[in-house]
Amino acid sequence: MSTAPIKYSYIAIEGNIGAGKTTLAARLAEDFNARLILERFEDNSFLPKFYENPDVYAFPLEMSFLADRYQQLKDRLASQDLFKSFTVADYFIDKSLIFARNNLKADEFNLYSKLFYIIGNLLPKPDLLIYLYLDIQRLKENIRIRGREYEQSIQPAYLEQIQAGYLNHFRSLTGMRILILDTNHLDFMEREKDYEAFLKIIRQEYPEGTHRIFI
Repeated sequence: MSTAPIKYSYIAIEGNIGAGKTTLAARLAEDFNARLILERFEDNSFLPKFYENPDVYAFPLEMSFLADRYQQLKDRLASQDLFKSFTVADYFIDKSLIFARNNLKADEFNLYSKLFYIIGNLLPKPDLLIYLYLDIQRLKENIRIRGREYEQSIQPAYLEQIQAGYLNHFRSLTGMRILILDTNHLDFMEREKDYEAFLKIIRQEYPEGTHRIFI
């Protein structure tokens, strides 16, 4: 594996449910001695309840996720680690807005979005945002393989809505570098050439804006 440095100081890897963002972020952090920030979704007691009864639990779920994501990013990004080469996270704070827009009723989302923009603007933006794009069938297969019981009932239509939510949201962002990486034919853990191709991409310098990448 090439050990050439990565020039970005804060990278966020995003994707739909089952896209492989956590696995890739963890490998990147390990290989380059980077500080790793992983979303603490397993600590959220509302998540299994949401999949069983979304009408009742959507608002407390989204509020609890927003509070935890904000607190985690504020605490971790405010401190410097001189022994780490850069920071990589497996989420971007704006995912809170994307999921809330999809899951909440209109009046709930209006209230939620006011709070989001108050606190979201207090956090630094990643120097590079990477979105791992996977077709819905591949997402469903990944969800099945990793075996979280409460995720097995997720419907393709819900994944399609989340995917569209991400892509639509990216069109509204300014002052950021966003890579949409088609990973349908890639396996970063099992095929080293795919991982090397990924590293080659993120070592490049990109202007602000959205860039669609096919390997």
